[in-house]
Amino acid sequence: MAPMTDSDLAKVLFTTRLQASDHPTAFRVRAAIADRLRTSDAGSCAAHVAQEAGDHPDAYAARMRWALEAVSDAYSPCLQAAAA
Repeated sequence: MAPMTDSDLAKVLFTTRLQASDHPTAFRVRAAIADRLRTSDAGSCAAHVAQEAGDHPDAYAARMRWALEAVSDAYSPCLQAAAA
């Protein structure tokens, strides 16, 4: 399996129950993504994201911005080095 980009990971996070209002830690973001990937593949997540973008474009934009930011924070090189 090819490595996933931040964009790929954000799409997966988007499909989880985790919300920006939860103020999740990096650990919770990574755990939510890992849980979703155990039960779904990235393709089905992308299809869900596309459906939401069409059905709720205003909510989609805000949630995707949050997901991208959360993934960037959760998978930053500094965090990875500290966790090792």
